[in-house]
Amino acid sequence: MGFVWETPEEINMDLAKRLVLIRKRRDLSQVELSEKSNVSYGSIKRFETSGQISLLSLTKLCVALDCVDEIKKLFTNVEYRSIEEVLRETTYVEMSQMRKRV
Repeated sequence: MGFVWETPEEINMDLAKRLVLIRKRRDLSQVELSEKSNVSYGSIKRFETSGQISLLSLTKLCVALDCVDEIKKLFTNVEYRSIEEVLRETTYVEMSQMRKRV
C-alpha cells in the first residue's frame, strides 16, 4: 500500500467541499437540498463543516444532486497489488457464479 499523505478526515472534508460546490452550482440551499434528498438539514450542515456523514445519507445527496454515477463508480477501478490478488478475485467470482447456478 502506498503512503497516504492525507488523514481520513482531510479526505472527507475534500469530498464535502466538492459536494458543496455542486450544491451551489445547482443553486440549492442546504434546506432545499435537505427537502430534496430527505437528509436532515443538521446532517447536511455537519457534513459540510466536518466531513462526517453516513454512506446512506451521502448516497441520497448524490441522487438529489444528480451525481449518483460518481458514487456508483467508487472502487470500480482499484488496481491489483499482486498476482495473488488477481487469482483470489478470479476464484471468488467463479465460486459466486457457481452458487447462483445452483
